[in-house]
Amino acid sequence: MKLIYTFLFLFVSSLSFGQIDLPATNNTGGILKAEPEKTSSGFPILRAEEPTKESKYLREKPKAIDFREKPNNLKTAGDAVKERWTKDKEALEKYREDQYLGDFKTTGKFVELYCRDHQFVDGDQVNIYVNGKFIERVVLGGGYRPVLVSLESGFNNIEFEAINQGSSGPNTAQLKVLEENGNLVASKEWNLLTGAKASLIVVKE
Repeated sequence: MKLIYTFLFLFVSSLSFGQIDLPATNNTGGILKAEPEKTSSGFPILRAEEPTKESKYLREKPKAIDFREKPNNLKTAGDAVKERWTKDKEALEKYREDQYLGDFKTTGKFVELYCRDHQFVDGDQVNIYVNGKFIERVVLGGGYRPVLVSLESGFNNIEFEAINQGSSGPNTAQLKVLEENGNLVASKEWNLLTGAKASLIVVKE
């Protein structure tokens, strides 16, 4: 038994003498920077920085709504149209006849036709023909609709055929014709029943 105690004493003593003391140091090491977080795909997560200045749009206060600034004293678009456009004329039988709008001369290569429904806007439509050839179908609205017509040397017969009469009265329109240089050479009106035509002649010199 004494032999066993003696052996254990020697073994513990050898361990205490074999321990190596680590040298003391004042160096705490560099500051470790945190690695950016990564998603499962391996790309770092980018975090938007907080703005240092307030947006100018946030500083600006919205303008107060002043209903007095509205046009037509807050009238609806329908009210404005009713006041601007007069009521269609009565669909008289004389409007079944074709109407001649006159003629003029020009040296230009083309003319511009501007037409609109100058009375009640009710869906009037016309087909436009030049020397018997169909050019375009036009729905007559409240604003001028431009149509460019190339001219041949000599006489050019331009016809407007009433496709319908809209919802009231005859097919009504105001027509303005401009030369290539922008000069107004004709300002006409027509009142047509369905199937009737209004025509003018442009002579290219």
